[in-house]
Amino acid sequence: MSDETNPSSSASNFESAKAHAKEAVDATKAHIKEAVDHSKEQFKSAAEDLRAAAEAKAREFRGTAEAKAKEFRETAEAKAREFRGRAEQTYGETRERVRTLQEDGEAYIRENPTKAVLTAVLAGFLLGWMFRR
Repeated sequence: MSDETNPSSSASNFESAKAHAKEAVDATKAHIKEAVDHSKEQFKSAAEDLRAAAEAKAREFRGTAEAKAKEFRETAEAKAREFRGRAEQTYGETRERVRTLQEDGEAYIRENPTKAVLTAVLAGFLLGWMFRR
């Protein structure tokens, strides 16, 4: 008799095929689980690499920003010193001119006292007349 006509042999073949299929399914599940785990690891690795690259870029940008800020600060300080120097120079020159004008005015009044008094009276009279109107 052939195995196909023997019912116990068919059941045995069916059980064998079923066991083989179960093994194949289990192997496929294990392979898929392994592939998923491997993919997770790759994604974690890629995420870590991306994070590290982002941190490196952030450090680079921070360093560049700090360098630019330092450069800007130094330029601003240099300009401030330059403007302060100009202001001090202009203040000194103006102060000297005022002192010279004061000294010249005092010398003129000492040399021409009558003329100075008459000029002052005339200027006072004109100013009073102008402000009255």
